[in-house]
Amino acid sequence: MQGNRAHRLHAYGGPEVMSFDTVPVPAPEPGQVLVQVHAAGVNGLDWKIREGFVRDAFPLVLPATLGIELAGVVTATGPGVTRFKVGDRVMGPLAGLGAYADFVAVDEGKLCPTPAGLSDVRAAALPVAALTAWQALRAEGELRAGQTVLIHGASGGVGSFAVQFAKSAGATVLATASGSSRDYLIGLGADRVIDRHTERFEDHVRDIDLVLDLVGGDAVDRSWSVLADGGAIVSTAAFDIAGRTPSGRKGQFFMMKPDAAQLSAIADMVATGRAQSDIAEVVDHAGLAAALERNRTGHAPGKIVLDLTL
Repeated sequence: MQGNRAHRLHAYGGPEVMSFDTVPVPAPEPGQVLVQVHAAGVNGLDWKIREGFVRDAFPLVLPATLGIELAGVVTATGPGVTRFKVGDRVMGPLAGLGAYADFVAVDEGKLCPTPAGLSDVRAAALPVAALTAWQALRAEGELRAGQTVLIHGASGGVGSFAVQFAKSAGATVLATASGSSRDYLIGLGADRVIDRHTERFEDHVRDIDLVLDLVGGDAVDRSWSVLADGGAIVSTAAFDIAGRTPSGRKGQFFMMKPDAAQLSAIADMVATGRAQSDIAEVVDHAGLAAALERNRTGHAPGKIVLDLTL
């Protein structure tokens, strides 16, 4: 078995605090499989963890390997594993860190088979974004036809899935994003796109049943005024939303939970063309640090993916 190369965080800070190290290959524990990682998705949580923005919510023992979702192949199984065997292609979120490495031990319950029609790069772009979008839209109850949803940060990985899932549920979908993403989001199903750089969404929308906030900042505080009676804000970015929720309003912070059955269904939708997943770019090991910076500062619509086979 080859060595285990890993992108590890040695301190909190900028790109300079990460290094490309060789670490031991983990042995799968009971209920775990050892995955040779072929591709891993790049997410905003990576650089937020790196810079220490979420150290209270996600305390780490350093050094720590970053990366929270992967696709690859099973190379060994631990005691009690029943769902996978050596050679199976798998994909999934880790609900933790470690995907930016050649080998990772993962609980088998977090993974689903990778459909034959999906490459590892495309598969690695799905787990966190797709599951977050699917679950967050339903965090306050089942999304219903006729409701109106406002999605902040709609052109990113989570947002692009949220637009599609909300539209397929029969909702009217309003989106805030850069103006350059307007045509992209309309193509995904958005009914209206509000340019966050030149327009204030609260001047244009009202009676919103659900605000899905993927950006944080003052977007949350500005969104209370556009809610319909009984409406709610669900945020994946504002950890402190509970303390910012006015009396009589509903607001909650949301974190995705691994769900192999949900992910399998979504992966099949993408593999068969019933849902769209866009790759902004694919990078190799040498390009990961710069890719994290592009994720932090803004990039083309879709997901950045690290290809560990390059």
